[in-house]
Amino acid sequence: MSRKVYVHVGAPKTGTTYLQDRLARNSRSLATHDVHIPTRAPLMSTGMFHFRAALDLMRQDWGGAPGHAEGAWDAMVRRVRRARGTAIISHEILAPAAPEYVARLKSDLADAGSTEIHIVYSARDLARQAPAGWQESVKQGRRWKYGRYLSRVRNAHPWFARAFDLPTVLSNWGSGLPPEHVHVVTVPQADAVDADPDLLWHRFCRAFDIDPEWAPEDSDRANASLGSAETQVLRALNERIGRTTRNHPGYDALILGMLADESLGGRDSSPILLPPALWDWARERGAEWGEWLEQSGVDIVGDLGDLLPEPWPDGHKFKHPDRVSHKAQLRAALDALAAMTEEAASRPDPDASMLARIRRAREAYKR
Repeated sequence: MSRKVYVHVGAPKTGTTYLQDRLARNSRSLATHDVHIPTRAPLMSTGMFHFRAALDLMRQDWGGAPGHAEGAWDAMVRRVRRARGTAIISHEILAPAAPEYVARLKSDLADAGSTEIHIVYSARDLARQAPAGWQESVKQGRRWKYGRYLSRVRNAHPWFARAFDLPTVLSNWGSGLPPEHVHVVTVPQADAVDADPDLLWHRFCRAFDIDPEWAPEDSDRANASLGSAETQVLRALNERIGRTTRNHPGYDALILGMLADESLGGRDSSPILLPPALWDWARERGAEWGEWLEQSGVDIVGDLGDLLPEPWPDGHKFKHPDRVSHKAQLRAALDALAAMTEEAASRPDPDASMLARIRRAREAYKR
């Protein structure tokens, strides 16, 4: 084989933002070791290119102006085929892709049999994964309350639930591949990360068969966690914002970046936790996943115990995110308003531009 292609398909909320940014930051260093991260720089960031390529592959068109992803998958295939050694494609929206799109990816990348395809999937226990999925879905524009979201997740209906469904995702993506070409990275529990902050990164490196020293520059990118009050404020905002506004090219940078991550993320707020009544469900699913993985023969990078939730904290009282106090929401809303006001004030005055001055002059002449 002259080439290996590793396709990291998610799941979302498993350290994907950190992974993708670290790979992009170290792309030149990795290339010296024949590990290539396809890009279209300087036209767009590496992460945006992989996102658009995934959208185009699956014939989807969201997160930007109509047609913004057109041609991106073909561009990705061309760059992968030009690479020798290893190429890495990564985006979490690929996880629940329909079988026909999985087949298309494998066919397009096969390149007359000269390419060895590997699938990488990162998995996390549902006690952490399910709550993270709700806040992320709200950041992406959804309006549902936490209780309704959890009810649908348990029935495997929403996109996030399908992306988290480990056996289904791996059966789909692993179809036709040797089991040893499917790599599952488990996301370590908090105590293990405290002892070794680079543990998850090292697991990813092992799955991609790269030396961690080939990517020495660290990343500070991560999806900041939102608390209950902050998520409810965003949810209420989504109820007031139309789809046209959410599809505006600047929406992600303003709402997901500046507001959700920089202003509301990481505040000292009541966390979003899985209700204690669903703890057994999360443990049962984690145990089922572990049994499935052991029988599948796929490459497991990490500890299957990571798929089982840690015990519910002793003495911790559950606070339902749908019943967070109005006072807490008001504080978060005022902070959001202040951040948006500061952002607006920092932007150039549109009336100060030359075109605006010409327009005013023409209007005055007409009068």
